[in-house]
Amino acid sequence: MQASPGARYSRQLALPGFGPEAQQRLADARVLVIGAGGLGSSVIPALAAAGVGTIGIIDDDTVELSNLHRQLAHGLADVGRAKALSAAETVAAIDPAVTVNAVEARLTAGNALELFVDYDLVVDGSDNFPTRYLANDAAALTGIPVVWGAVSQFAGQAGVAWASKGPQYRDLFPAPPPPGSVLSCEAGGVLPTVVAVIGSIMAGEALKLLTGVGRPLIGRVTTFDALTGGFRELAYAPDPDAAPITALVDYELFCGIRDTIDVDELASSLDGVTLIDVRELWEAEIASLPGSTLLPLGSIESRLGEIDRSKPVVVYCHSGIRSASAVAMLGERDIPARSLVGGIDAWSRRIDPSVARY
Repeated sequence: MQASPGARYSRQLALPGFGPEAQQRLADARVLVIGAGGLGSSVIPALAAAGVGTIGIIDDDTVELSNLHRQLAHGLADVGRAKALSAAETVAAIDPAVTVNAVEARLTAGNALELFVDYDLVVDGSDNFPTRYLANDAAALTGIPVVWGAVSQFAGQAGVAWASKGPQYRDLFPAPPPPGSVLSCEAGGVLPTVVAVIGSIMAGEALKLLTGVGRPLIGRVTTFDALTGGFRELAYAPDPDAAPITALVDYELFCGIRDTIDVDELASSLDGVTLIDVRELWEAEIASLPGSTLLPLGSIESRLGEIDRSKPVVVYCHSGIRSASAVAMLGERDIPARSLVGGIDAWSRRIDPSVARY
């Protein structure tokens, strides 16, 4: 039996300063969530449960077994399915009245503006710097706020960027970190409860922005350290010397992720390249590409002599982050190399499913 809206949201409606008007704003709201992974898995169900009327979900990835410890919008039966579709079914189970626009694609400079103009707010749950800068810039150009968050190992952070109201993500991080300098979840691990905490903060910021209740994290970033259980807040201001955002750019180039090769090109030239695996031994024992030499990222600098330079050098890892860092380091030592976009994970998905995914 379908409960009445009043009964469903009674505990929300009872909040000081909330009430029917705020609830109606949520019902009328359109929110786009970038990523249905760890952060998105916390944000999307929370928005649906709170009564957001329309939720867009954009993600080009599929559910893997290693995702399930932190990506709670998906279950064992969803392994191999598109994350966007799996998350949409989770929303339907919470409230079938919520409209869900599931987009099985990656957010790019080519589709961002067209997507953003249809929404009131963007929540960026992506796991890479090119997408974070893209989300900030596209939101600035379309005049909407973006709630962002990031997690790594035992810590995370969240904030709000709204160009017309205060500082942006670029004011906090004017330049991206060197490729590979920030550990991915695959390389460094992540405590699942950190993802839940940061995702909940992001969902809360979205609800505040949509209803006008409370003080959003504009010009402030909140950080959480699970090892101490502590929170800290950092205030920041617009950079007076920052160049205005007038158009979207090449974000992979901006973030230093450029010397790349995709899996289709590699598959057609596999015998003609020197293939270097910069993952850890335990990862290589699960799966590796044929003919590759294992030189873990932490040791590659001391083992440059083991690289066969008679053929073009291609470096790969799990998803392409560590290999990009290795390529940058090799370039500084006059060893030209290219990074495999999407890593062995993309190879498994598009070229050879018999290569194990983890």
